[in-house]
Amino acid sequence: MTFDRRLTPARADLADERLRASVTAERYVPGTPMRVSAPAAPLRRTPAPDVGYDTEALMGEAVRAFDEHEGFAWVQLERDGYVGYMSSDALDGSAPEPTHRVAAIRTFLYPGPSLKLPQAGHLSLGAAVAVTGEEGDYARLPSGLFVFARHLAPLDAAEPDFVAVAERFLHTPYLWGGKTSLGLDCSGLIQVSLQAAGIMAPRDSDMQERELGTPVPVGDDLAGLRRGDLVFWKGHVGVMSDPKHLLHANGHHMRVTLEPLADVRDRIAGNGYGGITGVRRLPPLSHGERGRG
Repeated sequence: MTFDRRLTPARADLADERLRASVTAERYVPGTPMRVSAPAAPLRRTPAPDVGYDTEALMGEAVRAFDEHEGFAWVQLERDGYVGYMSSDALDGSAPEPTHRVAAIRTFLYPGPSLKLPQAGHLSLGAAVAVTGEEGDYARLPSGLFVFARHLAPLDAAEPDFVAVAERFLHTPYLWGGKTSLGLDCSGLIQVSLQAAGIMAPRDSDMQERELGTPVPVGDDLAGLRRGDLVFWKGHVGVMSDPKHLLHANGHHMRVTLEPLADVRDRIAGNGYGGITGVRRLPPLSHGERGRG
């Protein structure tokens, strides 16, 4: 049987206990629940600091750690199921359950409840924190650091328009595997924006094309598209901002851009990467469905 290594916590020597009936390994472990304690943590295919990474996990994300060796933990992200290696220093087995998420595209951490203090780091949209109290305009975190309270939202709060969230990342640099306001890739932009709207989404563009929404037929004239439609190529995805313009993180401009879909289609085809492979349309969410992500 063939398994997707991105989503299957199985190696020849070790596998998730839940896979005992479906994969062969030397031993099986249940894994240890932990949370990401760093503002953002790269998840790599192999346990080496000089290896490019597949994705990022944000502060507060739940993970299951199956192994730890020489500073790297082999984990599976609970939110989207991605498997890989993360720095052990980025994980905490005793971190409290988050109460809020970052709703601003980026917010600073401070050693006290004042904007005049030197910042001690930053968190990006979607990071989750446990608020232990408030002092003036600032929320106190278990670490003793503070964040501007109005940059936070309750975990179950959801943005009404995921495209509007994506548009806030316009001009953000392109970063392969990235999911933060400092840099993200095409499918990272889609995943982070959908999650802000309470819509769970897989990580990579092929997964998104397979699992999100329903197919929309599109002809050579590109007519009939709507705001929010996801447009796919092999290895690439963007979202329609209006019936004519695509918002996408791309390596051509090395940033998030908004440009005519027809121009993007012709450029990608002209560079030998093929045509549009599909368009997917997400159904509108009812009020009761929002906030479940």
